[in-house]
Amino acid sequence: MTTLSFDVLAHGFGLIEGPRYHQGALFFSDVTRGGVYRLDGSGQVETVIPKRRGVGGIAIHADGGLVVSGRNICHVRDGVSTTVFELPDVGGFNDLYTDAAGRLYVGSLRSDPFGSAASRVPGELYRLELDGSSECLYGDIGLTNGIGFSPDGGRLYHSDSAKKAIVLHDVDGEGRVHNRRELARLEMGLPDGLAVDRAGDVWVATYDGGGVDRFDAEGALVERYEVPSRAVTSLCFGGDDLRDLYVVTADHTDASLEGCVLRTRVSVPGLAAPLARVAISPS
Repeated sequence: MTTLSFDVLAHGFGLIEGPRYHQGALFFSDVTRGGVYRLDGSGQVETVIPKRRGVGGIAIHADGGLVVSGRNICHVRDGVSTTVFELPDVGGFNDLYTDAAGRLYVGSLRSDPFGSAASRVPGELYRLELDGSSECLYGDIGLTNGIGFSPDGGRLYHSDSAKKAIVLHDVDGEGRVHNRRELARLEMGLPDGLAVDRAGDVWVATYDGGGVDRFDAEGALVERYEVPSRAVTSLCFGGDDLRDLYVVTADHTDASLEGCVLRTRVSVPGLAAPLARVAISPS
């Protein structure tokens, strides 16, 4: 395991999730204590969505505001919240990501993610089209977490924490997914959030594993990076050159710090998350 030097940019939170870098700032959520926050380049943290709990994923919308998960998928801009997607038989949604066209991919939760594994009901992955329509792409995801694409958009990666595996689908030119298989299975911890770099490697936060695992496109473990936390929840690339690696957690080796936003520098740039472009209809 390789040890990196991390700066603590923010601390004192519960379970941090959904990091997303945009225009010099990092957006993140606190799943358990509620709220979505913006951390600017000077280290100041401001609340952008107060109180909302269960936000596991955040996207920046091209028309302004944020798209966030939780009990539903909603768009929030200037304090106005508009529901984008919800299902009556789904308890909520966790991580989400955008493709190059700005469509949203969201993972559903049909059971309490903190509840008993024995009674957990698998969820699905839904795609939200630009016109607001939706499609279920596949099911049988035990506990949905990180979602991402290869640099060419031809592969879709999805963390299944229940199976300790990164699930991989090929994506054809029509947006159809096929050829389901495992990219990799974790030896330590559970796969949580993920991010893909410009070379096509997949970086995975290992919850209860104390680190970040980096896999190549064939599923071989390239490196395991040690993080000063056991509960590493998610990560993203940022900075002007996309070589800043932001890692968020639910704890720290210094227990007084609690959930933290950490940053380090890496040798390879990551991929910038595309802006969401799904239609927002007034409520």
